[in-house]
This record gives sequence, structure tokens and C-alpha cells, in this order.
Amino acid sequence: MKILIDISRLHPLALKRGVGFYSQNLYKTLKTLNQSKHGSGQARKRGNEYFLKKRREENYKADLIHYPYFDPFFLTLPAFSPFMITIHDLTPLVFPQHYLAGIKGQLKWQLQKRQAKKAAAIITDSENSKKDIIEILRYSGNKIFVVPLAADKEYKQLNKLEIRNLKLEISKKYSLPKDFLLYVGDLNWNKNVKGLVETFKSVKNLKLVLIGSAFENKQLEQLKQLEQLEQKLNLEGQIIELGFVPTKDLVTIYNLATLYIQPSFYEGFGLPILEAMNCGCPVLSSDRASLPEVGGKAVEYFNPLKKGDLEEKLISLLKDKKRLKELSLSGLSQAKQFSWQKTARLTKEVYEKVNSGLI
Repeated sequence: MKILIDISRLHPLALKRGVGFYSQNLYKTLKTLNQSKHGSGQARKRGNEYFLKKRREENYKADLIHYPYFDPFFLTLPAFSPFMITIHDLTPLVFPQHYLAGIKGQLKWQLQKRQAKKAAAIITDSENSKKDIIEILRYSGNKIFVVPLAADKEYKQLNKLEIRNLKLEISKKYSLPKDFLLYVGDLNWNKNVKGLVETFKSVKNLKLVLIGSAFENKQLEQLKQLEQLEQKLNLEGQIIELGFVPTKDLVTIYNLATLYIQPSFYEGFGLPILEAMNCGCPVLSSDRASLPEVGGKAVEYFNPLKKGDLEEKLISLLKDKKRLKELSLSGLSQAKQFSWQKTARLTKEVYEKVNSGLI
């Protein structure tokens, strides 16, 4: 069976973000599975072939095309079959009042919706996203497969010697203080970064580090509004905006952070939580949508819709070093449930079900 993973319609900047990492890690890991102990002997003999299409002008003959991304407001799906897609989440459609698509966007959504319903199968990251796909797309739940994501292998807890050797270098490079809270992600409404900043005004003797490409785009309206809020709350100098950080440095920053916070109103998965847990960083997370599926019992949760809940949980945690240590250890254990080998194996099983006509 020849399988083509098509990322040719992805914007080049997207290759540096979640969808790009997912697509390329999936492709690399799938190629190793023929020699893996996972999968049937028949599958190993068959030797599935995998191709990654990066440019539109590239041509491949394939038995199945996998589109590892889905944008409801852009035409990314083909008019031909067979194909399958990964829908990471449908957040803009769950909260349309916060993601205004315009008339053209709505027309494209209707076309995308019609094409998506022709897919041989849909992969999604969480049970919560599966529920949304069933409700919004009216697509059969029997053809939707939950395949959790995984963190890159580089995300790991560093030993004391590694921390000692890297701490001074990374702290100096990024002007990091000894103790800090950490958030990694973008500035979309669902991330609730505004709520995090508003809560941070109550925290003493700590700084807040915000990491993500959005924090270096000074023309971005959401960033302008956030920085205005910081000024209003007299938090200038207390919040460090780093922009994009290479994975190697980010691993060290996770290891150095006092606490990672995921304040989101909604997520399709919540990969930064997994990255933080892999690095031994304790996590305080929103209890919304898919986030409890990722964090399990290894994370301290708060309700972002309940006024004062984040502040209460945050201040309580910062006073309890024993609890922070417990979260660090339980997070390392929870993170072991996720791997790219598992993600690729479950994806391969979907390919074979489609090929054999079982769905």
C-alpha cells in the first residue's frame, strides 16, 4: 500500500508550528514501523510505502492520500478520492462569535464541510474533538479514530549536571529570572492569555514568561491589546515575551520553570502540557475540553469560567513545594502514555482499515 501525506497546501510558517511538527514526526515514525515489533507480520511483509508531499508540483501515485490538517475556512481538500484527513480541532466552529469568518469564509466552510464528509476516515487528537466532529460535521462516529499526539523526543527531564551546565547560558540568553511561571502557545481567544495576565497581577516575587511566535509579531492586534493590559495593570518588566524559541532551548526552559500554566478556554489536545510533563515541570491547567485527557490525574486543574479559581489554585500551589514535587513526578509518569511510536501505530491501523474496506 502506498500512502501519501500531503502538506503541500500548508503555509511555510505552519511547518514551524503544531501541524507541521505533527505531519513530519508522523511521516518519520511511520517509515520506521515496518521494522517495528508493532503491527502484524502481514503488514511487515507488505511493506507499506510512505511519501511526504511538500510542494504542489510534486507528483506521486498513491493508494491513499492523508491530509494531516484541516482548515474550515480555506479550501484544502481534493475533489477526488480516496483520501482521509486529520482534524485536530474545530474550535472556530464551536465558538463562531470569536472567530469571524466573513461571507467568503462561510462559503468556503460549506465546501470544506461537503468534501470532509467524503473522507474515507477522519483522525482526531481527542475524544472531545471527536464529539465536536460528530456534532458539527454530522460525520459517522464509526469512521472517526482518536489518535493522541506525542511530544518530540527532545522534551525530557534534564539531570542535575545538564541543568547546571545549561542554566547560566539559557538564563543569560533569554534574560530569565531564577523563578518564573511559563506559558507556551499563541494568542488566539481560546488560549485565554488575557485571563492569565490578569491573574498574574496577584503573584509576588515571580515573573511570567510567554513563548510563541505570536509574541514577536508587533503588528498583531491581540499582542497590542495584551501589552496595553500589561501597562494598565502595571506589569511592565514582570512579563517576558520571548517569541519563537528553538526546541533545544525550550526544553531547558521547561526544566527551569517553577510551574507551567495552560489557561485555555478550549483545546483540541494540549501539546504544551505534554511537553512540560516530559520535562518534569509541574502543570496547572484549565479543566476544559480535551485538557484532562492529556493531563489525567497528574495535573492540578482550575475552571477558567469560575472567577478567581485560577488565582486561588496558583497561589496555593506556589506555597506548596511538596505538591509541586508530586506534580512533577506524576507528570513524568503520565507522559509515558504518549509516544510517536503509538501515534504512528494507531494511524497505520486506520490506513489498513481503509485499505481493507473495513470502514
